[in-house]
Amino acid sequence: MTSPIRLLLVDDQELIRLGFRMVLEAEPDLVVIGEAPDGHSAIAQVAALQPDLVLMDIRMPGLDGIAATEAIVRDHPQTRVLVLTTFDLDEYAFGAIRAGASGFLLKDAQRHEMIAAVRAVHRGDAALAPRITRMLLEHVTAQSGGITAPSSAEQVDDPTGVLTEREREVFLEIARGLTNAEIAQALYVSESTVKTHVGRVLAKLGARDRIHAVILAHRLGLVDDDALPPGP
Repeated sequence: MTSPIRLLLVDDQELIRLGFRMVLEAEPDLVVIGEAPDGHSAIAQVAALQPDLVLMDIRMPGLDGIAATEAIVRDHPQTRVLVLTTFDLDEYAFGAIRAGASGFLLKDAQRHEMIAAVRAVHRGDAALAPRITRMLLEHVTAQSGGITAPSSAEQVDDPTGVLTEREREVFLEIARGLTNAEIAQALYVSESTVKTHVGRVLAKLGARDRIHAVILAHRLGLVDDDALPPGP
């Protein structure tokens, strides 16, 4: 039997933590092993409990979720962080992504959406919806002054050179925001084959997860922003 996913809940509102705990622990493969009301406590709890995944609020008194995420990702790379935000345009949430978080979760998400997000991030299949992917890239572009491909005069190493032809195809589909199932359909291969390729791509590129692979692809100019479906 597969071990349950061990979760740490971080939010300064006790009622929110209680609600999340009730939803998550109703699932046989999820278990909440601890809670924290702020960033300092979250860092201490991660060190003590070694959770698989942290559901991290952003706006908290004391140490906020961005600083806590950065510390957790740096010191405990085996633990993934799923950002909790009240709305999908929260620049603080984007800051947490830059700090190493593996995805977004809206606080008003439906029960099935929350459970699916936790499982997806845990298995490394944290593909963002195209709308969120576009917003993330637009935010990164605004913060960096534009994402452009290196000019021919610049001697910039392309880390994708280590990828096989099939792995590169999978990488480009990840960059478009596709899920494993969608990639399998696009490339006419099985979903299990895609999952294997995704794991190899992330390992070879040194990308923590799919979000950071998406950002890398666009910074290298390998995928045009127009490849992403438009938001609603």
